[in-house]
Amino acid sequence: MGVKVSVVVPVFNPGLADDAFGACVRSLLEQSLPPEEYEVIFADDGSTDGARKRLDAIAANRPNVRVLHLDHNGSVARARNVGLSVACGDYVYLMNQHDRLEPAALEHMYGMAVETDADVLVGRVVDGGPPLSAFTRDQPRADVLRDHLLALPTAHKLFSREFVESHQLRFPDRPLSEPSFVTRAYLAAKVVAILSEEICCHLGPIEDESPDPEALFDGLHAVLDVVDAHTEPGRQRDRIYAHWYRVLGLRRLGGSRFLATPDDERTILFSLLYRLTVERFPPALDTYLPVHLRARVALLRHGRLRTLIDLAAAFQGTRLRAELRDVRWEQSVLALDLGVEIVRADGSPLRFRSEGGRLFWTPMVPMHGVLDQEAADVTQAADKARMEVYIRDAETGVMYFLPVTSTVGRATVGDQVRVWASGEARLDVGSAALGRPLRPGVWEVHVRMRGVHPGRTRVARPDAPMNCAGVLAEDPRRLVVPCWSERAELSVCVEPKSFPESIALVSSRASVAHQEGHVFVVVPVPYVPPSGGPPAELVLRERDGRGRSMAVPALVEPGIPGRLAGQLIAKVPVSRIGGYDSIGPGSWRPSLRMDEKDVDLLFGLTVGRGGQVSVLPAGMRPAPSLLRRIARRILRYRSSR
Repeated sequence: MGVKVSVVVPVFNPGLADDAFGACVRSLLEQSLPPEEYEVIFADDGSTDGARKRLDAIAANRPNVRVLHLDHNGSVARARNVGLSVACGDYVYLMNQHDRLEPAALEHMYGMAVETDADVLVGRVVDGGPPLSAFTRDQPRADVLRDHLLALPTAHKLFSREFVESHQLRFPDRPLSEPSFVTRAYLAAKVVAILSEEICCHLGPIEDESPDPEALFDGLHAVLDVVDAHTEPGRQRDRIYAHWYRVLGLRRLGGSRFLATPDDERTILFSLLYRLTVERFPPALDTYLPVHLRARVALLRHGRLRTLIDLAAAFQGTRLRAELRDVRWEQSVLALDLGVEIVRADGSPLRFRSEGGRLFWTPMVPMHGVLDQEAADVTQAADKARMEVYIRDAETGVMYFLPVTSTVGRATVGDQVRVWASGEARLDVGSAALGRPLRPGVWEVHVRMRGVHPGRTRVARPDAPMNCAGVLAEDPRRLVVPCWSERAELSVCVEPKSFPESIALVSSRASVAHQEGHVFVVVPVPYVPPSGGPPAELVLRERDGRGRSMAVPALVEPGIPGRLAGQLIAKVPVSRIGGYDSIGPGSWRPSLRMDEKDVDLLFGLTVGRGGQVSVLPAGMRPAPSLLRRIARRILRYRSSR
């Protein structure tokens, strides 16, 4: 049997001590396909850090590994093209030197490619960004627009070698090489398939391709030339044009990077994008852009660079804000009642102007005579607004969408209208991973709002008390706990590592109750086992001063699984001066001791001069006392002399 898959990896000075490169190499050598059924081609662009010798040593002992020794010219495109030209496999997979394949990635991708007769197969990738809509399900016959393939512009695909050779596909040696190659492949392929249910590749850090304005201008023109060559005039071409214009061009005209760009570079970028806009982007394409980018296009066409800079500055800080209204368990399904809204930098809701039953975006800077009514109309976008919720594995970066029922709400004040989305997201840990159980670990909850704002946000912990009781989910049976991070952001922990760690996950909800000479520290307990758990102690360590510590017994009281959290209660002696048998003024760091092991808790205690005790969020330190502030001023005065 011949070679099924060739993997081409451009390499240049990855560093012998680089763990990511080592992980990349190991992932390629440990594939589930038999070695005789796949080959690995490292195209080394003249590495000088010892990587070439290391790869040669591997190739000497691995018949399915080849190392191409290239003279250095700094071109990843050339390295890929050379690798493509010598590949022997029926299919070729392209990846980078800091990426990592899952053990069965090549086997899964090859199997689906053969089954679907795919020219291009897109395997699920994980890159740390939001989940991609293309990976909501396996798709044996994907459509470029319907299945959001343009959001996957990198080379990480499985390509039929016959398809590559028959269309003479090669990476152009210029900026935006990957979008150009991949767009051509998408549009020329008879069959593009998507493998969503299996994670294939974990992407390493991707070098930020920020070509100079002239190179960007030429590269964008080249990408659009590819689109012209493979599409007919009409809606498909217009939507693809608008996508690349938005992603590769207009996004560079806003944000902190644009504001920090020197004036001369900003002027050049503006002038070249102005030319591109005049030559290739007629106003009819504006309908495919969100309203804030329509404003940028309008300013481009009118040559208003100064106003564009002002608009970028005014837009800074505009963001989404998500509100958790309720969390409850329905058997083994966690239901999250959420709301999300666009707010300005000062936290006030973004409002739209209402006129004749329609909604219009109001620019944050004067744009009289530049942005017409049609371009500012957001009625349709607001009507289609919806909330999307996804979870992200804090360790691996893997993400999955949750099923959401979403509605749009409006509130009118005079001629101004607030718009928000609200709804319920449902997390079933037994099927959330595309029908499979979630792996153990902490899963962050993220929210985004489709339709009127492209951003995303985390869910902040509400000030009001909120249910943090856990349940033993079914199939498989394991503990699941809604919890909050040190930054008070909502997560869900699947199968905490231990009983004390399950308590630590929700400990930011701790409270205190005062009694003469004592304080009761109360910490939620998401789930109390039938045994009641091992004996517990609350350990308090002084942050500053003499580094004192003390431990007091803690009592665990059970709650009602899924409905009411239990409690861990510790009676702590307090005095105005402190001592070995009590805590005194200052800041104290708590931990939970069980089975002679300590687990840090996500809050702190501060004791005032009068013996009053209060709870501080993790990482927050109390304001310094008057005496300490005076001492600091004296020290600063002495050091300045």
